[in-house]
Amino acid sequence: MKKIMTIMAATMLSSAAMAQTWNLDKAHSKLGFTITHLSVSDVDGLFKNFDANLAATKPDFSDAKVTLTADVKTINTDNTMRDEHLQKPDYLDAEKYPTLTFQSTSLKKAGANKYKMYGNLTLHGVTKPVVLDVTHRGTVTHPMNKKQVAGFKVTGKIKRTDFKISESTPNAMLSDEIELNANVEFQQG
Repeated sequence: MKKIMTIMAATMLSSAAMAQTWNLDKAHSKLGFTITHLSVSDVDGLFKNFDANLAATKPDFSDAKVTLTADVKTINTDNTMRDEHLQKPDYLDAEKYPTLTFQSTSLKKAGANKYKMYGNLTLHGVTKPVVLDVTHRGTVTHPMNKKQVAGFKVTGKIKRTDFKISESTPNAMLSDEIELNANVEFQQG
C-alpha cells in the first residue's frame, strides 16, 4: 500500500510540474464589452488595466486553467462623463467593488480549436457562473525572443441584472444583456 501511495504522489507531482505557465502580453490584448443603448445602437467599452494568466499541460490547451482580474476604475467607453457615471454606485460602484475577476473551472472541446470555458465571474460584488466561447487562434514562436506565443478570442454574454448592476434601468433604455469580447495573447512563462 505504501508503494502505491508513493507512486501516486510521484505521478501527481510530475503532472503538476509539467504544467506550463503562460502570461498575458498586455500590449497585444484587449478586454472589451458591448451594451445596447435605447434598443437602437451599441456602445463599446473596455477595461484598460487587466491581467490574466493561463496554465496548461497539453499543447492544445484543452486542460487550461485561466484567471483574470480587471481594474473597474479603468473602464473606458470613449466618453469621460459616461465612464465616470459607470463607476458610481448606481452602476459598477468602483469604490466599493474595484476589481472584476474570472476564474475558470473547466474547459470543454467544442470543435477544431474551439472550446467552451466554464468559470466564475465576480462583478459588482456578485459571483455567478458563466460560459464563454474560446477560439485558439494558434501558437507560434515569437521571432524576436523565441518564446511561444498563443492567441485566443473569447466571447460570451452576461446579464447586468444578474450582477445587480443598475437593476432599475429599463431594458429598453439599456440592454440587460452585455456582450463580452476579448482578444488576448499569452507568452509562455
